[in-house]
Amino acid sequence: MFNTETSRTIVGIIGNVISFGLFMSPTPTMTTIVKAKSVQEFKSDPYVATLLNCMLWVFYGMPFVHPDSILVVTINGCGFFIELSYVIIFLIYSPASKKRRILIELLIEAIFMAVVVFITMTFLHSTKARSMLIGLLCIFFNIIMYASPLTVLRMVIRTKSVKYMPFFLSLANFCNGLVWLIYALLKLDPYVLVPNGLGSLFGLIQLGLYATYYRTTNWDEDDANKRSEVELSNA
Repeated sequence: MFNTETSRTIVGIIGNVISFGLFMSPTPTMTTIVKAKSVQEFKSDPYVATLLNCMLWVFYGMPFVHPDSILVVTINGCGFFIELSYVIIFLIYSPASKKRRILIELLIEAIFMAVVVFITMTFLHSTKARSMLIGLLCIFFNIIMYASPLTVLRMVIRTKSVKYMPFFLSLANFCNGLVWLIYALLKLDPYVLVPNGLGSLFGLIQLGLYATYYRTTNWDEDDANKRSEVELSNA
């Protein structure tokens, strides 16, 4: 007979698997960059932003911040190293000006995390207070990441085409948000619940648009300038 903790662990493991797939979804983009030995028009911003998001969630899941959140730590720890490898690829194949910008962004993130850790461990002496501060930061950055596909949604509505909004990525985003939403509900964790509730909603909207505009999509149209990358992380 399953109890709440067992159910939560199972759901968390499923969430880890789905989130890992999302972290790995940019692999074709990285392969393209390495083969071309150039970042071309691809942007490093989503990967640098996700790197910070993973760092915050790993810190949030630590026993001295929010106990009983080891599955949040495992997937975001993996995500951190995966996103770091993407950023390194951008550093290798970017021109000097872009390299400088990426390095500055990484430095800002490192300083930000150091300040957050210092404030949390120095001035907040209970896990409840620490969870609140780091949880609110995680919510803020997660919502930004989940909202990033909205630019693509506008293009879908304008062009009545879902050619550049991959179905399986949209489905994975929805499933990822839904699984982590269930995980948060099993042992109420509002800091995991809020961003993933919104994430599952955004994913559902994407699937709804896909169903609406699938028939009006010209799949043979060759318009590379409209390519858009929709990438999300989570937990």
